[in-house]
Amino acid sequence: MSLPSFLKWSAMAALMAQLCTAQTYTSCNPLKKTCSADAGLVNSTFYTDFTSGDSAFKYWNTTAGTVSSTSLGAEFSIKEQGDAPTIQSDFYIFFGYVEMKMRAANGTGIVSTLVIESDDLDELDWEQVSSYDNQIQTNYFGKGNTTSYDRATTVTVSTPEETFHTYAINWTSSKTEWLVDGSVVRTLNYADALDGENYPQTPSRIKIGIWAGGDPDNEEGTIEWAGGETDYDDSPFTMYVESIKVINYNPAKSYTYTDKTGAYTSIKASNVSTASNSTTSTTSLFHTNTVSSSNSSSSSSSASAAASSTAFSGASTLSSSYLGSVFVVALVTMATGMIRI
Repeated sequence: MSLPSFLKWSAMAALMAQLCTAQTYTSCNPLKKTCSADAGLVNSTFYTDFTSGDSAFKYWNTTAGTVSSTSLGAEFSIKEQGDAPTIQSDFYIFFGYVEMKMRAANGTGIVSTLVIESDDLDELDWEQVSSYDNQIQTNYFGKGNTTSYDRATTVTVSTPEETFHTYAINWTSSKTEWLVDGSVVRTLNYADALDGENYPQTPSRIKIGIWAGGDPDNEEGTIEWAGGETDYDDSPFTMYVESIKVINYNPAKSYTYTDKTGAYTSIKASNVSTASNSTTSTTSLFHTNTVSSSNSSSSSSSASAAASSTAFSGASTLSSSYLGSVFVVALVTMATGMIRI
């Protein structure tokens, strides 16, 4: 089934207007007050094999429901009304490549998501709506701005609820690319997002989960966007995530907002050296990302290939190889107590 364009526009508008404030959550918005520094990913690369057992969740926090390791990967399952299993990384990245190997949930009105979101509500999304069995959506938000609802795009993908596909986001200071199975399907340039004002550009966590957009208690516009009302008698509705791979373009111990602009140039990345016990600020770290960004246009497919490498244990080696060859909507939701990442 395909999502009719008129439904996509009208229902998305109703959805966003009604729910976006509730769905998008931050415990401390650094644009409004002084917040604690964000815990960074110190290594340049990170990999989780969710088929490996409970130890796979060492660097992930379960924020809603229950998520378990199975032979197919992390299992996110909606079994009854109110379920919305969700996990998020216990670290932030500051520009990077995030790759998820996922088989989306089945059913009607179930939304399987990968979200990269910051404290000031910058956001990059993948969303697969189970009612539509040949597509997935991309989206983005800057600073939680919902003044327009034309940012989402629909991408064709074969049998996403029966087949594992690799969904990735390559996020730099100059542009963001969405990739499916190694191929770029969307590019967002910094200047194209209100001259950068709406461009996601601040340290972000990675969030994964599913929620029932078709829940009978949701607003009509939400249910229409989700493709119909969810019948919980047909449950369970299950998403599997086999693995997550991450390249952090600005590895650091922490990230701090130095002012309330939310601009990437205002972020201070601090990295404590064990040798000298000194602190390195953003200047040198961000320069690395800038070089990566300028090189990225030469080969997006190389970016995906590098990030897909199994040699993620050699963090500095992989990062150098990757950076030498190339340069990560949307929504956090609450409906009847459910949390949407």
